[in-house]
Amino acid sequence: MVKRMLSEFESYDLLKQYGVPVPEHAIVKTPAEAGKTAEKIGFPVVMKIHSPQIVHKSDAGGVIVSISSKQAAEEAFDKIVSNAKAYNPDAEIKGVIVEQQAAPGLELIIGGKTDPAFGKVLTFGMGGTLVELMKDVTLRILPITEETIRQMIREIHGYPIIQGYRGSKPRDEETLVQIMWAINCFFAENTHVVEFDINPVRLYESGACIVDARIFVDDEAVEKVAKERPFVPVEYFTPRSIAVIGASSEPKKMGYAVMHNLLHFPGQLYPVNNKRPEVQGLKAYASILEIPNPVDMAVITVPAKHVPSVIEECGQKGVVMAVIITAGFKEMGEGGKALEDRVIEIAKRYGTRIIGPNCLGMIIPPKGIDTTYVHESPKPGNIAFISQSGAIVNTVVDWSIKQDIGFSAVVSVGNQADLNFIDYLRFVERDPKTKGIILYVEEIQDGKTFMKVVSEVAKTKPVVAIKAGSSVKGQAAASSHTGSLSGSYDVYMEAFRESGVIPVHTLSGTFQVAEMLATPKGYPRGKRAVVITNAGGFAVLSSDYAERYGIDLITLPPQVLKELNDLLPEFWNKNNPIDLLGDANEKRFEQTFSVLAKYQDCWDIAFVVGFPNLVIGSEQFANQIIRFSEKTENMIVGTLLGGDSMERGRKILKENGIPIFDELDFTFRVMGRILWQRFR
Repeated sequence: MVKRMLSEFESYDLLKQYGVPVPEHAIVKTPAEAGKTAEKIGFPVVMKIHSPQIVHKSDAGGVIVSISSKQAAEEAFDKIVSNAKAYNPDAEIKGVIVEQQAAPGLELIIGGKTDPAFGKVLTFGMGGTLVELMKDVTLRILPITEETIRQMIREIHGYPIIQGYRGSKPRDEETLVQIMWAINCFFAENTHVVEFDINPVRLYESGACIVDARIFVDDEAVEKVAKERPFVPVEYFTPRSIAVIGASSEPKKMGYAVMHNLLHFPGQLYPVNNKRPEVQGLKAYASILEIPNPVDMAVITVPAKHVPSVIEECGQKGVVMAVIITAGFKEMGEGGKALEDRVIEIAKRYGTRIIGPNCLGMIIPPKGIDTTYVHESPKPGNIAFISQSGAIVNTVVDWSIKQDIGFSAVVSVGNQADLNFIDYLRFVERDPKTKGIILYVEEIQDGKTFMKVVSEVAKTKPVVAIKAGSSVKGQAAASSHTGSLSGSYDVYMEAFRESGVIPVHTLSGTFQVAEMLATPKGYPRGKRAVVITNAGGFAVLSSDYAERYGIDLITLPPQVLKELNDLLPEFWNKNNPIDLLGDANEKRFEQTFSVLAKYQDCWDIAFVVGFPNLVIGSEQFANQIIRFSEKTENMIVGTLLGGDSMERGRKILKENGIPIFDELDFTFRVMGRILWQRFR
């Protein structure tokens, strides 16, 4: 993208058209002109270098403030120009800007950038010279509403200063809202504006004024909009017949592993190998065209150079879905991209859809379909896992077997030359076996369409995502403060939040969240929680973790306290978390759960925390939690701390669809991520 920066003069004039309060200003080219102009504007004035090559004027010594006389203005002109030439001898000096000096006020930043995936993003936060040090900003993806702007203002850490902090008078929040709305309209309506900083915006007890503006434009910029993609029929992903092109009997070849994993496929399986009459006990065919019966899906493992001719034959055969495991396409550079484009052009001609290329493949465990070369096929389950990394799929599948986690579908998206995240989301949305969805995302090409589709999917099935690439490497080279403050990862997090996707930072965490939300009760209805335990230490830790992760532990209502007092030992803690003491037996838990179920309107989530002891075994403990869950529509979350002695209870809870953890901090952290998404 070729960008150019508007001059501050041009920026002010553009913003003024939208009613943004800009200071009186003029460009001068001589010391004498600087003195006269400063007198006309009225002292004090600020003077700044006017050069397209000098973006950060202060760093270049190109800004002088509090100029209070004609002579001082003339001297400032010479000093600014001298400093600028020393800073960058090649810079074009177009003059010096003289502008009215705004009175001191609360310094804020309003910025915008164009994200490569999601389009225009508005940023707001604490501004001034310390903006990148403080990093107290929030952002939203356009389009936004005036109410969204009010939310942005109120969610920065510095908002108490706007309200009036420690006796200081409140600032003019309503004017700030109107300025942000005007700037939002300016950004949304000017397609060629791709990035800007307005820093600082000085906010007063009454009114506001902008002090500096940098606007970058690109005349070739195109607005990002959501596009319609036709649905891929569900049956394309659940074929009745599969051909493996490149099937092999040699264990070290990929065609061997793929064929081996498909041997348990209940439909028709056809190996294609032009050198062998038989592969792994099945009759082999020299070409897919020689197979006498229809073929729904082809899995391709032959070298990249042969793939175009193979796709041509697949098209002639009427194959509706081709899974191209083979690498060597656009990930290898221009030559590979040309090869990939050729494959897609052939496939489109015949209506054949493509998974990959350069992917691990697809697994549909409930249908016995495994087109990958994973070491062992995963169990059937209710979680769909869609990943941009084949290695991650391989690892997760291997891990899932030991963890007793099953899948409704596993897809390695590869290069996404044809089918992409959006198509796979639509597939698992319509798949009755899928109750929860996990995404491993590195980069999304069409962010607007992704947001539109995933927000629709998330209304009926929870979507959890882990986003790779959260480091700030490379942001130091950003053109503006906004570019460095609102990095790509931050925009993804906002896109996820706005679309109903729950972001989680660890792979194990994504599965914990997805499994929790895939249970029959789904999302909690609110943030109000109670904790019930038989361990005082874990009660204290639960309070700490709840506060840390944004979970509201309720104050027990008087009627609940009264009924619990009638049931529990006199020296129970009479608080939430409810500590039933170390000698709590089944009856004490049962009675407590009955009271809480009776008053379930005052809480949304119950965390039940147990530990190994001789009074109540893990099996009895788990059965009490199950009975509690049957008495309420609210979410019940179990945490059974300890080792193997608690494993039986954990297994019982999992089999009965109750979220279960074995570590206390993780319990509250996972719930905190869910609540952040639902109730921010």
